[in-house]
Amino acid sequence: MFTGLIQDTGTVTRIAPGAMTDLWIRTSLGAEAFTLGESIAVDGACLTVVEKGGDTFRVQAAPETLRRTTLGARRAGDKVNLERALALGDRLGGHLVSGHVDAVSEVLETFAEGGSWVMVFRLPPELAPCFIEKGSVTVDGISLTVNAVEADRFRVQLIPETQTRTTLHGKGPGAQVNLEGDLIGKYVARLFALRGAPEGEQPG
Repeated sequence: MFTGLIQDTGTVTRIAPGAMTDLWIRTSLGAEAFTLGESIAVDGACLTVVEKGGDTFRVQAAPETLRRTTLGARRAGDKVNLERALALGDRLGGHLVSGHVDAVSEVLETFAEGGSWVMVFRLPPELAPCFIEKGSVTVDGISLTVNAVEADRFRVQLIPETQTRTTLHGKGPGAQVNLEGDLIGKYVARLFALRGAPEGEQPG
């Protein structure tokens, strides 16, 4: 479990495709102190640390992870948002994030508004029931507030701190991002879908 508060922007140093795709990532979080087997969110996708050394650690992405996230498009030199798993007793400064990416979305529009940076993203139809104005969303692992929702898009604003500490500000129209809907919202949407289904049927 994560909070969506990015702790570091790491750098992908090496990628080895195969039955499992291996990614080596350099970070300032002190990779040597990582525990083998611990979870870490990489651009919002929960992965497992399988090797560590110096300032670099290695994770593995399964084919399903590559299909459902942007990690398959990562290249050596790319920056990625990193967050270590939440420890019991830590402050929950963002919102509850599972690290299970629901869909890949796309940046539709960006513009400045005051000191903030507004970003508009495509809203996948299957996630629309989980989105409400002033609700929470995770974009590339970042906990953000939904400022506005339309039928096929939603909008967020990045404060200067988020612009500086994450990779999102550098992404323009057409760029793809990992999207995770609000965890509580997904359960509520599922409950209402089940209640509205005809007797004996359940939505897939």
